[in-house]
This record gives sequence, C-alpha cells and structure tokens, in this order.
Amino acid sequence: MSNKGIVISLYDFTGEALKPWAEAGYTCYAFDIQHPVEGHTEGNIKYCHADLHDFNTHKDIFMKFNGQKIVFGMAFPVCTDMAVSGAAHFKRKAEQDPDFQTKAVEYAKWCADLFEDLGISYFIENPVSVLATKWRKPDYNFHPYEYGGYINYDDAKHPRWPEYIAPFDAYPKKTCLWTGGGFTMPTKVAVDVPKGYSTQHKKLGGKSQRTKDIRSATPRGFAKAVYEANKLEG
Repeated sequence: MSNKGIVISLYDFTGEALKPWAEAGYTCYAFDIQHPVEGHTEGNIKYCHADLHDFNTHKDIFMKFNGQKIVFGMAFPVCTDMAVSGAAHFKRKAEQDPDFQTKAVEYAKWCADLFEDLGISYFIENPVSVLATKWRKPDYNFHPYEYGGYINYDDAKHPRWPEYIAPFDAYPKKTCLWTGGGFTMPTKVAVDVPKGYSTQHKKLGGKSQRTKDIRSATPRGFAKAVYEANKLEG
C-alpha cells in the first residue's frame, strides 16, 4: 500500500473518479457489483466485486479499512429509482414495491454512514433526485462543463466513450453532491458548451447496462478538480 493513503469509491464501475488519485500514487479501491468476483487491478486501482445493497458489505468494508490511512471516499449510488428524470415510472414501480424509493435512499445513506464511521472527507453523487426531499438537500451542485477546464488539451477526447461524451466534458447535466468530513468543493474552470445544450441524450436512450454506465460516468474534469482540492498536502 502507498504511504500516501487509501481512497475508496463505491458504486464505481469505470474507476474514472479514482484515476487522478491513482496517478498521484494513492492506493485506490473501486467497489461495484459489476466487477468480477475475483476482482482485478489496473495500476493503483483495485476493482472489487461488492453487493452494496447488502448492509453486510458495508460492514465488511469498514472492517477492512478501519484503522488504516484512508484519505477520501466517494460514492455514486444507483439513481434509477431516485432521479427525477425517471419520475414517469415511479407510480408503476411503487405498485410493484411500495418501498422501492425508501430502499434506494437508504443505500445512499449507508455510504455516508460508512465514510462518517471511517472519519474521512467524502461526497455522495446523484443527479437531481428524491434524495433532496427524502434525505436532505444537497450541499453542492454542478454541471460537467463547469470543470472541463481541468482537462488537458491533448486529453480532450474521452478515452473510453468519445462518440458519446463531449470533448472537455462540454455538456450540461445538473449533478448534486452530499458531502461531509471537511470536503472542499473545487473551484470551477468552465468551458463553453457547443450549441449551448447537450446532444448526448439523443445517443444514450434505452435501458442497457452499458448505456447506464456511460450516462453515469464521472466527468473527468470534475474528478481532477476534486483531487486537486482534497488531496493531502506534502
């Protein structure tokens, strides 16, 4: 393990939010149910299979890291049952499971509880959602383009999904953050949005897991900005 410390990311399939930390030498863990049971490692990022809808998983993570040098935590709980963009489906879902949103909100709160128990700085990320009314109002919100200026010119194109995600994260998508532990919201360095609006949603319809992964991918500029604002000094 790096003596710089450990960074934990929950509900993280791509590891994009961890990359700035990993490149700086931190030991990073990305937990998600989509990762293979045996897990795998890429550089300083360890991708770990985890059913985060099982509270025992959170207990296991706490036991694994408690007492170690954890420096930051982040979580991207599944927004399917909470995002207001899907409100048209809430009635049908409630008929199938009256507690569907209560459960989804609890899953998000578990992440905050874990980070609080570990005593670390953290954020919980979700789009505009019922978390604001069924948990608490978000501490901050942002659009990806507002941090596009953190991306180097040579890295403008998205390395994984350039046909879907605009260069320099130059697209609007209101995203909310619930934070704690002394989290520092980074300074915005915005880029212009071509046409003034996002064209990505036209390419990202449907319910496939791949589409959901692309839509929920952490903006690279924001990931870099969070690292710069919250990294340990020295």
